[in-house]
Amino acid sequence: MQAPTPLLPDPVRRLAAWCAVVLLVAGVVYVGIRLADEFRTAVVPVLLALLGTALLGPLHRRLVKAKVNRSLAAGLTCVAVVAVVGGAVYIVAAAIVASGDEIVASLKQAAQDLADHFGAAGTSLDDVASNARELLSKFGGTAASGVISGVSVVGESIAMAVLALLLVFFFLRDSDRAADTLRSVVPGGNGDLAEAMARRAFRAVEGFMRGTTLIALIDAICITVGLLVLDVPGAVGLGALVFVLAYIPYLGAFISGAVAVLVALAERGFVIALWALGVVLAVQVLEGHVLQPVIQSRTVQMHPAVVMVAITAGASVAGILGMLLAVPLTAAAFGVAHELRERYANSAPTGPPEPPGPSAPPAPSAPLDS
Repeated sequence: MQAPTPLLPDPVRRLAAWCAVVLLVAGVVYVGIRLADEFRTAVVPVLLALLGTALLGPLHRRLVKAKVNRSLAAGLTCVAVVAVVGGAVYIVAAAIVASGDEIVASLKQAAQDLADHFGAAGTSLDDVASNARELLSKFGGTAASGVISGVSVVGESIAMAVLALLLVFFFLRDSDRAADTLRSVVPGGNGDLAEAMARRAFRAVEGFMRGTTLIALIDAICITVGLLVLDVPGAVGLGALVFVLAYIPYLGAFISGAVAVLVALAERGFVIALWALGVVLAVQVLEGHVLQPVIQSRTVQMHPAVVMVAITAGASVAGILGMLLAVPLTAAAFGVAHELRERYANSAPTGPPEPPGPSAPPAPSAPLDS
């Protein structure tokens, strides 16, 4: 009896199957993002704690190798990070506060110079300033509610930071039991696969955090030295801005470099602004051709287009915090994808199987998690 002819040809059925898979994955991702946004007070500290654990893991492992108790090593690591981060925040805040007014005044002067140069644009800037004053006077009664909202945001941020620090302590202390815990949660015999994916994802995030921190420090030092040589006002504050924004790839470097060039243009003139632009471009060339390949050569390499899309998606979901978390999370996803590709590529047959001989038994199939 002849087999019935399918309604759709085989290529169309394969395309429909892939479309169904893509829609299912997109739906799961969307629901996950919505849930994470709904419970962001708990989700954000966990993500920040994972990033902190990836950055501080080598220090904790060295203390453990030095025969320090795991709990004591985790506590010392947290104390060290509080001291370092607190000192860095103080230095950055002091530098920005000390030179913030000067930088803002320089930016205003640069905007005014550009407006005078382009003629009619000055009128539009004056109109914007007058309209802003009218809006402030009109809606001044809502200042109290804005202050209350700001206080609540600050309180929520402090609570999330404290929770993230506590989670870093527990993650570091119990990191030796993470693999067993993951195996106990994963059903069936897929424990090896889940552990391999988790290790690859965490390794990618760890490399990204350490590499980005070192590159941000080198960029900030180089640009600060260059601006000090050019005698640009607020050079230390601009260097601190470069360090902070370096955790947002490409976009952060563009913003901090543009601010530095505008300040140089307003305070030191067109020639010094060109020299400042040269310093910024030289540092970016150094980062792109030397620092990135050398420092982050062992991490997951992502195309700049993928990075920009991830930053845009993160900003649309969670603003600045989403921009900061988008790239390391994407790096972790790429690590998982690479692990799956390597496993399935290694387990896939390289050629057509040879038929067994008349007396040879069939070869047993390899398990998925081998």
